[in-house]
Amino acid sequence: MGVRVAVVYYSATGNVHALASAVADGAAAQGAEVRLRRVAELAPDTAIDSNPAWRAHVSATRSQVPEATLEDLEWATAYAFGTPTRFGNVAAQLKQFLDTTGGIWQSGVFHNKPATSFTSAMNRHGGQESTILALNNVFYHWGCLIVPPGYTDPLLYEAGGNPYGTSWPSSGGEGPDEPTLKAARYQGRHLADIATRLRG
Repeated sequence: MGVRVAVVYYSATGNVHALASAVADGAAAQGAEVRLRRVAELAPDTAIDSNPAWRAHVSATRSQVPEATLEDLEWATAYAFGTPTRFGNVAAQLKQFLDTTGGIWQSGVFHNKPATSFTSAMNRHGGQESTILALNNVFYHWGCLIVPPGYTDPLLYEAGGNPYGTSWPSSGGEGPDEPTLKAARYQGRHLADIATRLRG
């Protein structure tokens, strides 16, 4: 049985979606079987409609990306989770999904599986590192092996040099630039490589 990577994310306007797709591409390029999954949108339509980019992204991905299920987590042998930062923390949409995992956590589904995380914020110092650290708290409780990119490839410096996980400051209103997408693809490859090594 080969490595199976679940890339699970929440994205409002598309930045984390772009990172998630790049992470998935990187893992697939390393030979992993990959499932790209979005978590359910919880915000009311009034909030979504107040931001045209948010509404456009929700509408575009509803039929393109399957919604994450617990079965996806049971299927996977490695995980990559992505979230925009919300006040330096995990977005409620992803957190709500994670909070449904108690049953499979108790049955040992996550034990010794590698996991990595990535994020996006409005500003360069908008809480990216604290969001990744907060998300990693879940992995500690799950008994996962956290796999950060660290400083393990020069291309990571071109993307800002975040050793915790790929992050993108979206203050310009544009999606992740190519150096950041390269870092995300590298993070996916790195996760799949570590997962392969762990499987012996």
